[in-house]
Amino acid sequence: MKSTLKDPDSIEDFKVDWSADLGSDTIADSAWIVPSALTKVTDAHDTTSATARLSGGVLGAIYDVVNRITTAGGQVKDFTIRILMADQ
Repeated sequence: MKSTLKDPDSIEDFKVDWSADLGSDTIADSAWIVPSALTKVTDAHDTTSATARLSGGVLGAIYDVVNRITTAGGQVKDFTIRILMADQ
C-alpha cells in the first residue's frame, strides 16, 4: 500500500509501477476500483505500469483506490493507494 495526498480541487495522475512484481510477465489488462466520491477521468496501462487520472474528493476524507491487473500469464494482482484529501 502507498499513501499520498490529493487536493479535492486537483485533477492528478496516480501511477503503479508493477515492474518489480512482474518478472518476465507483462500487464494484459488493468482496472481501477475507485470510491464514488472520486472520479476516474481516464486510465491507461502499458506492459509494466498502470495510471489513473482522478478528480474530486472531500477535504479530510481518506480513500483507498485499488489497481487490479491481470497479467499475460494469467495472474491477478491488486495494489492499493490510500489517498488523504488535504489542501495543498
